[in-house]
Amino acid sequence: MGMDLPKALHFDNFSTVIEKGKLYNSLWNSVLYAGASTILCVVLAAMAAYVYSRRRSKWNKFSYMFILLGLAMPLNYFTLMKTMQMLHLVNSQLGIIILYAAVQIPFSVFILYGFVGGVPKELDEAGTIDGCGPNRLFFSIIFPLLKPSIVTVFILAFLNSWNEFTMPLYFLNSASQWPMTLSVYNFFGQFQMSWNLVSADIVLTSLPVVVLYLIGQRFIIDGMTAGSVKG
Repeated sequence: MGMDLPKALHFDNFSTVIEKGKLYNSLWNSVLYAGASTILCVVLAAMAAYVYSRRRSKWNKFSYMFILLGLAMPLNYFTLMKTMQMLHLVNSQLGIIILYAAVQIPFSVFILYGFVGGVPKELDEAGTIDGCGPNRLFFSIIFPLLKPSIVTVFILAFLNSWNEFTMPLYFLNSASQWPMTLSVYNFFGQFQMSWNLVSADIVLTSLPVVVLYLIGQRFIIDGMTAGSVKG
């Protein structure tokens, strides 16, 4: 028995996955979870990094180091589950969005902190003299200057949120709320597994993040380099 290349390309498995796996619904869920959590993460992380960089009090230094512990400390899912149940956020889209954002914030603050340090403080003083309040000063003057690092953080946070598997598995009980990373379970039966459909589902799940990374890899490198040089 020999091995030959296929004489024709067949996309039947992909069409079956899209129809039977309700992949359009899962795609919308993934876009919602990853998009909303990334926007929330970027805004909160940028504001936190700005405060930590500009006001280096003992409390701010402590809280900054405390946030950075999130880069090394593993999640305690038992405690997290109890907290989510107490807040009535289990099996809710809002709960998943908050969890995704919370997980991505420590790394995002770390990246943005070094970049904010490279923004001259004279801009803050000039904005204050011109009558800018704290919110307007940040969003109108500082935030636009963080564009390279903001794009970097946005892409990385979006990719990580899109690829998240464990959190929706634990905290989403309804299949209608599953993201694409969990849609693969639609093709696992009690006694058999449709590996052809599973493989097609994995390819479709991976395709958006691969395309996004190929488009944004230049921004990721530029943002990481700028933050390390200016920090």
